[in-house]
Amino acid sequence: MSEEVTAPSGGTKPSPEPAPKPPETDPEAKAPPESERRGTGPEQDGPVSESDALRSLAEGSGSDDPERSEAQRAGAIADLIAQRLSADASGTRIGTLALFNDTVSFGGGFHTDGGRRHRERPAAGEGSVLPLDSAELDDHTTRFVEPRAYRSVLGVLRERRFLVLTGPSGSGREAAAVNLLAEALALAGADGGGICHRLLDASALLTPGWEPPAPDSGYLAQVDDGPAGAHGFDALPRLLPAVVAALKAKGCHLVLTGGQDLAVAVRGDGGTEVAAHVLDPVDPLAVLERRVLGLGAAPEAHTALRARLASGGVVDTLKELPAARHAARLAADISAGRDVAAAAAALRDPSDQVRAWFDRHRNPEAVAFALAAAVLEDSGYLTVAEAAVKLRSSLAEPGLAPPDVRFRDRLGDEQQWIRLDTTGGGAPRVRFRNPLLGQVVLLYAWTGLDGWREPLLAWLRQLLGHTDLEVRARAAVAAGVLAWADHHYAVHRYLTTWAAGESWPLRQAAATALGVAGGDEDSTEAVWALLHDWARGGSSARARRLAGTAANTAGGILGRTAPGRAVAVLRDALDRDDDWGTLPSVAWGGVHLIHQGQAGPLLAAYLDWSAPRDLSPMVVKSLSAFVFATTRPYEPGVDGPVDGVAGVPLLLGGLPAHRAALAELWARSLARRPVQDTALLALRDWIDVHADRAGPSALDALGGLLADIARRPGSHRARLLWWLDKWSHERERPSRNAALLHARLSRTS
Repeated sequence: MSEEVTAPSGGTKPSPEPAPKPPETDPEAKAPPESERRGTGPEQDGPVSESDALRSLAEGSGSDDPERSEAQRAGAIADLIAQRLSADASGTRIGTLALFNDTVSFGGGFHTDGGRRHRERPAAGEGSVLPLDSAELDDHTTRFVEPRAYRSVLGVLRERRFLVLTGPSGSGREAAAVNLLAEALALAGADGGGICHRLLDASALLTPGWEPPAPDSGYLAQVDDGPAGAHGFDALPRLLPAVVAALKAKGCHLVLTGGQDLAVAVRGDGGTEVAAHVLDPVDPLAVLERRVLGLGAAPEAHTALRARLASGGVVDTLKELPAARHAARLAADISAGRDVAAAAAALRDPSDQVRAWFDRHRNPEAVAFALAAAVLEDSGYLTVAEAAVKLRSSLAEPGLAPPDVRFRDRLGDEQQWIRLDTTGGGAPRVRFRNPLLGQVVLLYAWTGLDGWREPLLAWLRQLLGHTDLEVRARAAVAAGVLAWADHHYAVHRYLTTWAAGESWPLRQAAATALGVAGGDEDSTEAVWALLHDWARGGSSARARRLAGTAANTAGGILGRTAPGRAVAVLRDALDRDDDWGTLPSVAWGGVHLIHQGQAGPLLAAYLDWSAPRDLSPMVVKSLSAFVFATTRPYEPGVDGPVDGVAGVPLLLGGLPAHRAALAELWARSLARRPVQDTALLALRDWIDVHADRAGPSALDALGGLLADIARRPGSHRARLLWWLDKWSHERERPSRNAALLHARLSRTS
C-alpha cells in the first residue's frame, strides 16, 4: 500500500513501497528488543545495561518526574541565595572555629553606658538604695537627647509619682529615667533630700509596707531583662495603690525600668492601671552628636562631624546597631581621640556580636528564633516563626496545649539584630541588620551549642521536605554553611547520607550544601576530592546515587567557577565501562553546567570523550549525554545565571559561539545507533519547534549548522537530505522549516 507525501511545492507524489531507508554507517546498528525497553521493579545493585540507561535518559527528556522537577527548582533558588551569601562574605573571614576559640573582651559593646563600668550590685541585705554620684548624673543629663513624648511622660510621672518605663536593653531607658526623675524633683521644688537613688532590689516594691527610705527623692529601680527578672511583677498592679501612697507621703518619685517581660507583667488584669510607657528609640546619630558637640554647636561643626562619621563607617554601624548605647560608646571613643573607624569596625564585627548575644540569651525561644532567622533570612515572618516554634518544640517536652510563644513582641528586645522589613509592601520579611550575622549565628550554634546540634540537624532535615521550595533551598544553603566549620564531620554526619538518599530533594540538598561548602577556601580541595571519590564509586544502587550527586554538584555553583574540574568529575562518573547506570545523572550534570554558562568546556569534553567514533561505551555515553543536553528547554529563573529564550535549549541559542563543536557532535550523534534515533528526534524538535521560538535568525543559523555537518566526509549530506525531505513531506505533520532547510542544503556544495 502506497502513501502520499506532501511535497515542498504543495503537490503530491507516490512514495515507493517500501519506503527508502536512510543511509547507514553502522551495519550492526539495531534497535533494542522490546524486553529491554521497559524496566520494572525497584533500583537494583549491580551494573545497569545500556538499553536501560538509554531508556531512562529518553524518558528524562520528556516530562519530568514532579519530585525531580521540584528539586531542581529548589536547587536553582538555592544557587541564587548562595551567590548572595558569597557576595556578602566577600573579603570577610568567616567559617572557621577560630572565630570562636580566642579570648574576646567585649568592653562596653553590650552595656548601656558606652564603656563606663557599672557598679556591682550588692547582694540582698547589703543595702537597699545607693545614691547616684554627680559624675553619673552629669553623664546622663547634661547632653541628653529627649525621646518622643518625653514631656508628656514627665507629666504622668509628676502626677502619678510612679512610672514603668520599658524598652530594649541599651535603648537609653536608664538615661531617660534619670532625666525624668531629676526634672520631676526640680519642678517639685525639692531641696535637701532631693537626690536620685538606685533601688538596688526592685522586687522590694512587691513587699507589703514598702516605703522610700529618704524623703523628697527620686528612685530608679531596674528589672533585669528576661522572664526571670520580671517574675512576680504581675502582682504590682494590686500593690500599686499602697506604693503610690507611700511615695506621695514622702514627696518622692519612682521610675521602674525593664524590658518586654516587665511591660507584659505589669499590664495587670484590668484592675488598677499602671502608668507605663514604652520608650521610643532615639536617633543614635543625634545621641552621638550631642555627646561629642554638646548643645549650641555651630552648623559647620555638625557638618564636619557627619562627614567624619560617614567616611569612618560610623553611620553604617549605627544603622546596623541603632541602640543608644552604641552611639554613646562611639562618642566616648571620639572624645578620647581614639580611631573611630577602627572602633566602629570592632563594634560591627559579626562574631563579637553573635558571641555576646548568645552569652546573654540562653532561653530556647530566643535561640530558636535566631536560628530560624539565620536559616530562613528574607522569608516572611510567619514562615520564620513557624519554623522557630518547631525547633523550640524539639527541645521541650510536648505539652497539652500549644506553647504561648510570641516572637514578634520580643524582636526589639531579645532580637535587636533582626528587623521586620516591610519595604515594597506585602507580608513583613525577617532580615538581620548585618548580612553576615545569619552565617555567624549558624556557625556559633553549630560549634558552641553542643546540646542543640542533634535537634538542629533533624530540624534542617525536616525543612528540606517543606512545601515551600524557598524554605528547602535556604535549609540546603544553611547545611552548606555548617560544613564550613568542620568539613570532615559534616561529610560523615549528614552530607553522605543525604547524597545517597533515595529522594531527589535530599540529593539536591546535598549537592547545594556541597556547592556552598566548596565556596569556602579551606574546604574547596576537600569537596572536589570527595566528588571524585563518589564519582569513581562502585555499581551498587547507593554508589550510583552518590555518583549522581557528585555530577549534580559539579554542574552547580562549583562548576561555574571551575568548569575544568567539573568536567573531570563528570568523566569519572561516566567512565565505568559496561556499567551505564550513571549516564542519566552525568547527562543532567552536563545540562546544569551549560546553564552555568560553561557550554564551551563541556562540549570540548564531549568531543574528546567521543573522539574514537566507535561503539565503545564511553563514546555512546558521551554522545547520548550531548543529545540529551540539546533537548532541555531553558527555563528563566530556574536554569542558572545565563540568558536564554524560554522554552528553547541553550545550545541552539549558543550556535554562533559553539558552531564548530556542535556541528561535529551532531555529525557523530547522527551517524550511528543507538544515539542516532534520539538525535534525529532532537534535531527535528530544533527544526520544527525551537527554531521558531528562538527568533527570526535561528533557522538561518540552523541551516549553517546543517551545512557544516554535510561538508564532513561520509554519508552526512545524504542522511540529512533524506530526513529533511521525509519530514517535509509527512502526511500528518509536514514540516515547512524542514523543506526550507532541504532546499538550502541542496544548493550548497
